[in-house]
Amino acid sequence: MSHLNEPIQERHTRRDFTLNAALALLAGCVITISDACGSDSPTTPSNPPADINGVISANHGHVAVVTAAQITTGSALALSIQGTAAHNHTLSLSQADLQTLKNRQAVTHDSTSDQSATFGLHLHTVTFTPV
Repeated sequence: MSHLNEPIQERHTRRDFTLNAALALLAGCVITISDACGSDSPTTPSNPPADINGVISANHGHVAVVTAAQITTGSALALSIQGTAAHNHTLSLSQADLQTLKNRQAVTHDSTSDQSATFGLHLHTVTFTPV
């Protein structure tokens, strides 16, 4: 009981030091535990999106490409898919479609129905499948 003979101020300092050290140790454990639990926020794919070429049904020269920049921007868009065909079709993609592509899931839509001298009034189904 030699510590009883020490001045009150010194005992108080040791007690504070011991308490603060214990609290610091416990705070470190809490941080470690909470970090180990992870985050509730959704994860994003580790690789940035790449351009995606669409597969076009009954194709006769059309080309459909959604660029990485369009996927990243995420704004709804209308794609011209004319390619080397003598006529054009348009394909609309919504913000939700672009988010689906960003999440590496396929998107399928029909193009507009347009007239062609060779093929008459017709449309195409376009499927974008991220790799």
